[in-house]
This record gives sequence, structure tokens and C-alpha cells, in this order.
Amino acid sequence: MRSSIPTPSISVLEIGPLSIHAYALCIIAGVALAIWLSNKRFTAAFPQTSNVVSDVALVAVPAGVIGGRLYHVVTTPERFFGSPGSFIEIFKIWEGGLGIWGAIALGALGAYIAYRRIARVQDLPSFTHFADAVAPGIIFAQAIGRWGNWFNGELFGKPTDLPWGLEIPIALRPIGYGSFETFHPTFLYESLWSIAVGVLLLRLTGKLQPGQLFAIYVIGYCIGRLGMEFLRIDSSHHFLGLRVNVFVALGLSLSSLLTFRRLSRSPR
Repeated sequence: MRSSIPTPSISVLEIGPLSIHAYALCIIAGVALAIWLSNKRFTAAFPQTSNVVSDVALVAVPAGVIGGRLYHVVTTPERFFGSPGSFIEIFKIWEGGLGIWGAIALGALGAYIAYRRIARVQDLPSFTHFADAVAPGIIFAQAIGRWGNWFNGELFGKPTDLPWGLEIPIALRPIGYGSFETFHPTFLYESLWSIAVGVLLLRLTGKLQPGQLFAIYVIGYCIGRLGMEFLRIDSSHHFLGLRVNVFVALGLSLSSLLTFRRLSRSPR
């Protein structure tokens, strides 16, 4: 029998009136790891900053979730508005649909605002030091969060006969792919890539100018995401024949590369 990765048959655990969604658990586990690792790294470099990461997270995490959802809604409006869309679906984030670009953008803005507010009453290093400290935790959180797509049977790639192909129930297969049984597990590819980038960030810690580590995080993630976008077959809006996320990844990669070069000329 050909080997493959099965899609979980259960993604929700019912405990009395309480429904626990595996997708939500993956997000929560990733956030918890990010806060723990970021706090450990930041306080190791700046001992006077205890509790700063958790205080910032109280603003940054909700902002990231809202940003991720807004990005998904804006890029797939047909799912939520008009016929046959449903506005109420916007609030069902446990069913998937958090755009990482929106999550990073609004989460970073929330973190910056919260950090500056704390800095008014407490002696803190520059925000670039904070960004470098949290970068590995963020991408490790993304690696864990991607497993939520596995439980939901979503965002997989093209059909494949490779031994690690992902089995997708026929009800979850896109139109035109009903005769295929196994697909590229892009959730797994992206998770492994994110872990590799996270390990690289840990090894580069202390060897770069402030802010450069976060720039490498963005560049590294975008490179991997480009590969995933060319594999994925879920519905997406296109521009010039390519998925919109391809242009977002290219734009962020270029801007982060320019930022990296500019910071390299700054005094250490």
C-alpha cells in the first residue's frame, strides 16, 4: 500500500457545551512558545526588561489576529459578502483564514505602540533590539500554527504521488481535483522551512546590527512562502497571472533586503 499522510478525521473536541478546535489550539500553542522564547531572549540581553514581552503581547497578539483576519477578508471578499457569502463567517476564525501578512503588519504595529508606551515610564533599549529578540519566537509560532491547516484539511498543494503526499477527503478537494487522492502537504513544507529559518536566527543572534535579525526573518519567511504559493491550488485572486501573495512576498523581501543593507551601515 502506498504511504501517505492522512488528514485528521477529527478537528474539534467536544467537552460538554465546550468545543475545542485544533486550529485554535495550534495558534495558542504557537503564541505561548513565542512569548516564552522572546521573553527569555530579551531579558537575557537586557535584565531590566522583565515582563516587557508579556505586556507588549497583550496588545500585539490580538492586533495580529485581527490583522490576519482582515487580510483574509479583504483578499477573499466573496466568501463573506454578497451571495453566497455570509458576513457572520468573518468571526469564525477557528475554521481557518488568518493571512500571515496582515498578522505580521498589524501585530508589529501593535507591538511598536505598546513598546513605546512602556518606554515612556521605563528605560528600554530601542525597538530594533526588541524586534530582534522576538523574531525567532514569531517564526517558530508560525511553524506550529501551520499544523492547524492540517487539521482543517486546507491550503494544500498540487496533486502528488510522493510517499509524503497528504490524503485529502473528496469533500475537501477543489473543483477539478476530485479524482486525485494525495496532494503536496504545503503546511508541512512551510512548517519545516520556518523551523530552519528560526534556527538560523538563533545562530545569528549577536552577530548583526540591531534590526537586521528581524529583516532576515522577513526575507527568510518570504522566500519559503514564494515556493508554497507556486504549489498551492486553493482559490486565490491573481494579478498578471500570479497569485496576489506572490507579489506581497516579493515586495516584503525587497523592502526587507533594503532595510538590512541600510542597517549594515549604521553604527553598532
